[in-house]
Amino acid sequence: MTVAKFEIYRNLLFKVYASIDGGLVRTQTTGLAAPVLNHFLDDMLGIFDGQIPVRVTDDTLYFSTWVPPIPSLAYDRLVHSQTKNMIAQTLWKLGIPASTNPEQVTISITEECPNRCIHCALPDTKHKTSLSIPEIKDIIDQSVNMGATQIIFDGGEPMIYEGLEELVAHVPEGAISTVFTSGSGLTREKAQALADAGMFAVNVSLDSPKEGEHDRIRGREGVFSDAMAGIGYCLDAGLLVDMYVVVAPHNIHDLDGFYELAESAGVHELSFYEIVPTGRWIDREKDILSPEHHRLLDEFVERRSSGPVRVFSIPDVMKTTGCFAGRRWLHVTPQGNVLPCACIPIPYGNIHDEPLKDIWRRIQKTGIYRSPDCLMRDNVFRAEHIRTRDLEAEQSL
Repeated sequence: MTVAKFEIYRNLLFKVYASIDGGLVRTQTTGLAAPVLNHFLDDMLGIFDGQIPVRVTDDTLYFSTWVPPIPSLAYDRLVHSQTKNMIAQTLWKLGIPASTNPEQVTISITEECPNRCIHCALPDTKHKTSLSIPEIKDIIDQSVNMGATQIIFDGGEPMIYEGLEELVAHVPEGAISTVFTSGSGLTREKAQALADAGMFAVNVSLDSPKEGEHDRIRGREGVFSDAMAGIGYCLDAGLLVDMYVVVAPHNIHDLDGFYELAESAGVHELSFYEIVPTGRWIDREKDILSPEHHRLLDEFVERRSSGPVRVFSIPDVMKTTGCFAGRRWLHVTPQGNVLPCACIPIPYGNIHDEPLKDIWRRIQKTGIYRSPDCLMRDNVFRAEHIRTRDLEAEQSL
């Protein structure tokens, strides 16, 4: 039974609608240009078609915790950015220079964290640093002015940052705000304050569906309990909740366990990201997913795609979109360094020294960040860009 119909794209010659039929999203195209454009948009529409939305109301489709609600100003701006980015990608293939907009900007607001995760992407430094509230507000303003439609607060552990609610409230209507948390510091009062401030969704990270194993990987007893309690508090506050899993060889066989945990907890989405040899994992190039592991993940996603919890596999989506680093994604560290993404430790400038847009242009001009796959998993890229910088840093000491 069709419940509702939502317009997800429109121009003079072409429209795309999403309807909810049997609990699943079904896309439909109309217009004079539909017969021609359908062929080119099949892959993109496939990201929507046949998927479970995280929430549906009479007038709004919440497709994912990663996508602004439809309709909304933030979603309209996202469509504009994605259209520009698709055109730029086509021009690149023709050898024509073109720029893209950053759609997601991740801000690591603090290095402070009570956990010691074995795969943390944030480099260890001698002094724990945090960005100030005025600095973060300025980054938010610059990011949205550049076209960003999702501001992601990260850490360290952002829940222990004093003033997170004020930062969430500063994100304008044209963008959504989300946060990555281990659950540490995510109290009932904090969850309600974030909801009142306008936060769109909370990503609570889990490394194992088993309490003891998760605490071991996070380096602190009790962090599993913090995560599960935090999920409950966020759901009670009316927030969208995503259970976020970094898939690695040590948990690839726990996929069904993660799903069952997500379902029992009542979260809206279960997201999977592939482990990257960076941060504390940087010298473990062999401890990443193998082709057999990828097969297991793909089979799991296909098998669980129609269940009550929406499953979002970032490795699967990247087959269509390519890697977002330096092309649709930008990351700012607690020191103010600007990276192509949280996993690529190559700073191209610092927000204390120059505008964010100038640093973004510098990243774009390199021509490096157009890869269909994660560059940090590419041994040639790592040898050329990461090891060389490490050696230069050692020689400068």
